Amino acid sequence: KSRKSAERTLNNIIPFIEGKLFLKVNRDKTTVARYKEVKFLGFAFYWSKGEYRVRIHPKSISKMKHKIRGLTSRSNGWGNELRANKLKQYIQGWINYFRKADMKGLMNQTDEWMRRRIRMVYWKQWKKIKTRIKMLMHFGIEKQKAYEFANTRKGYWRISCSPILSRTLNNDTLKKLGYIFFSDYYKQVRVN
Repeated sequence: KSRKSAERTLNNIIPFIEGKLFLKVNRDKTTVARYKEVKFLGFAFYWSKGEYRVRIHPKSISKMKHKIRGLTSRSNGWGNELRANKLKQYIQGWINYFRKADMKGLMNQTDEWMRRRIRMVYWKQWKKIKTRIKMLMHFGIEKQKAYEFANTRKGYWRISCSPILSRTLNNDTLKKLGYIFFSDYYKQVRVN
């Protein structure tokens, strides 16, 4: 219950682990802390509805976002198919590792952010105005709107959340192009 009691227990258990079980205890990582402060294999813990629950530690989330940033970089020179495959591999591996954690809201937020990054990559690939008009019309935008939109001066990130680009490269279109999303795969894995 108290910190002193927890430290006493820690001091008593370390000799047992090292002496009887012949395991090495890492003294740097072994500490007395509250459950909210603990990071264990990328997981964190919280209290909800009368029980302890598992969530993803903020450091693990920032590492994941850093990796997604690299995979959806505008300047890595990958083709769209390779990018989709690499994202698919990473998402499946990450979800399979963290599937026991409560993360439905996090997955929805991450998907919105990742889709915006993917749209940004496509917009950069359609660099010339003529190409932008052609591709927007290919995805169902009328010619006048496509012309107006292709001549925008807004930056890649700003344009990636615009209504027209969200309509042309909507979620279904991105799925047809080979991309999978965190929330969809999480629901699929969580059921099993």
